[in-house]
Amino acid sequence: MKVSDILKVKGDILYTVAPDSSLHDAIDVMVNKDIGSLVVMQSGSLAGMLTFREIMKAVHRSGQTIANDKVSQHMESNVLCITPDSDINEIRRLMLEKHARYVPVMDGKLLLGVMSFYDLAKAVLEAQSFENKMLKAYIADWPEDGEE
Repeated sequence: MKVSDILKVKGDILYTVAPDSSLHDAIDVMVNKDIGSLVVMQSGSLAGMLTFREIMKAVHRSGQTIANDKVSQHMESNVLCITPDSDINEIRRLMLEKHARYVPVMDGKLLLGVMSFYDLAKAVLEAQSFENKMLKAYIADWPEDGEE
């Protein structure tokens, strides 16, 4: 299964933020849209990722209010990216290895979506459930000895 297969089901709604946006505004979007990450875009290009992990690190470091900070102060700028042709097993391995919960899906410089660990787990579960149903149906139709 490829990332492009998951994106077809997931839809094409993307939430992005500019690096000079306030952290408060970014958090507001994440809370109101019930999402765990925002892709940081600058002049049409990927600049970084902002996830709850970076926000929690910022809160822990500062011990004070960070609402007026800029997204660029806390975003992850060294972002693991994948393509629509990426195999989900390879993506799962990379996400586990890099501790990444969210990865942008890029076609060159074009942002196509964001793949979350949840998206991958859901796709694998659905694929395995379908395969199990097919195997059970096949076994149920198994010919008795001498019926062939």
